[in-house]
Formats: sequence, C-alpha cells, structure tokens
Amino acid sequence: MSAAALMLDGLALRAALVCAAIATAACGSASPAGGNRIGPSSDAGGSVGSSGEGGSSSGAWSISGDAGAGAPTDDATAGEDAGAGASDDGGYLLPDGAVLRADRFVTGVVSFNPTACTGYGQSDMPWIVEGPPVGGGCCEGSTDVVSLGSGGSIVLTFAPNAIVDGPGADFIVFENPFWIDDDPSNPYAEPGEISVSDDGTTWTTFPCAPTADPAASDGTGVSPPYPAACGGWQVVYSTPSNGISPVDPNTAGGLALDLATVGVTHARYVRIVDKTDEQCPEAGPRPDNAGFDLDAIAIINAETP
Repeated sequence: MSAAALMLDGLALRAALVCAAIATAACGSASPAGGNRIGPSSDAGGSVGSSGEGGSSSGAWSISGDAGAGAPTDDATAGEDAGAGASDDGGYLLPDGAVLRADRFVTGVVSFNPTACTGYGQSDMPWIVEGPPVGGGCCEGSTDVVSLGSGGSIVLTFAPNAIVDGPGADFIVFENPFWIDDDPSNPYAEPGEISVSDDGTTWTTFPCAPTADPAASDGTGVSPPYPAACGGWQVVYSTPSNGISPVDPNTAGGLALDLATVGVTHARYVRIVDKTDEQCPEAGPRPDNAGFDLDAIAIINAETP
C-alpha cells in the first residue's frame, strides 16, 4: 500500500489517543492491509477519473462525471493494489471457486467531502474503497480505509451495476471498528448514516441518530448503544486472504441493509455521512483519521449478478 508508513502513524496516533482516553493497557491494533485490494474488470465499469486533487485534508474532493448518470469514464487508477482474491479477469474469487463481478463492489467515487483531521487514505482514492473489504476481525481495525472526518461525506457508484431489492439484506457497508479489550459490548465505533439513491439526486436514508455524548471516553462524541442501521460499529471479518465471502451477511461482518426497510427497490448510489462529533485539535498533534473510515461496500442482490 502506498504511503503505508504515514497511514500507520495516523492509526497509531488514534490508537494512542483512545488508549489514553479509556485508560486501558490493551487496545486493539491494526496490521497493514496492503496487497489485498482489487479493481474493476474491463467489463464491469472502471473508476471515474479525478477532476481535482486528492489528498486534501479538508474541503470537497470530487470525481468528474454526471452524478445522475453515473457512467464511469476511466479505469486507469483501478486495481493499483491488486492481490489476493483477484481472478484473471479482475473479478473476485469466492471460496467455492465462483467469481463475483468487480462491480458487485464500488467502481467509482462521485463525490468526497472530508472535514478536519483527515487525510488518511486520500492519496489512494478512489481504489482504496473499491473491491472487497480487508477486514481486521473483532480486535483490529483495517488500515485499508479512507477517513471522512466528523460530518464528512462520500457518494459512491457501482456503475454499470446497481443494488436491487431481493431476499433478505441487499448490500453490506464495511468500516473498521474493533472491540476495545476484546469486549464485544465495547466497540470503538465511528457511526455513519447510510443513504441510497437511483438518480444521485433524490436520497432515501436509513435511520441513524446515535446518542450525543461530549464526554464519551473514546473521544468520538457519541456513545453506545448505536442504532441498528448506523454503519461503523459492526466489526468486519471478510478479507481476501481468509476465504470469508464478502457477500454473505451471516459471516462477512459489517452492516447488512435491506432496501425494503426504507421502501426502495433499486439503487445505483450509496451515500455515507459521518455522525460522530470528534474534536479536531487546533494545536499539537492532529490525527488524520477522524470520523467514519470506509473500507468497502458489497452488493448482495445485484441488478447484474
């Protein structure tokens, strides 16, 4: 993974701040997750090209293209970190030997609006959010993510594919939470609100209003229990190296959502808005990984399976 040392420094800083805040000697730690990301195949739509500069720690970072149409225009940046789990045609190999189309995952970033104390993962946009998740399990947070910052947002496309309402959950959102002291009742979580759209303009939102807690011991400004439809508090087990399917809601981890629960039958876009209230220091060390950390999104019920 490019800029790995910088990424790990940022994660170490956050871990140190969390450990200090909760006064514990054993916090979860993350291991480098490079080499496991795959990009879109030639028949599944490429990532759209950047119209601006990535890597900015604040302000909008946008992708060229029509958010309404969602047609990708360039796949030159896709798959830069291709590795375990990739098939010859750019798809994703399941444990049973079947191959998932690459557009069962994110194929492009329509818009990205990070806030303060971010920067983590931005130099590797958009491919870092494309392809399958690189989960860290119960007790390590993945480093294969991009940070939104408190109140930050990102809009993603699966073009030319889309999510459709089918049996059970229809898609899964993967963040990088972990259990503090290996305690499942005490996750380090940065909740995010998930919305879906078919045209990139009209959005339907899954309810996510975490409890505000300025004194939260982990510094996120919110406290558990977290609403069921919030992303960012469900640990992620699926990773290309362990054979756990990223489209199995029973084993993959992450937040599995059903379009029917919000009255939607077809969605081409997913939007995530961070719902934390983390304070960004005005002086001294500044973390670069505040807020919701997106790893990946996988389509369970796809328009084109």
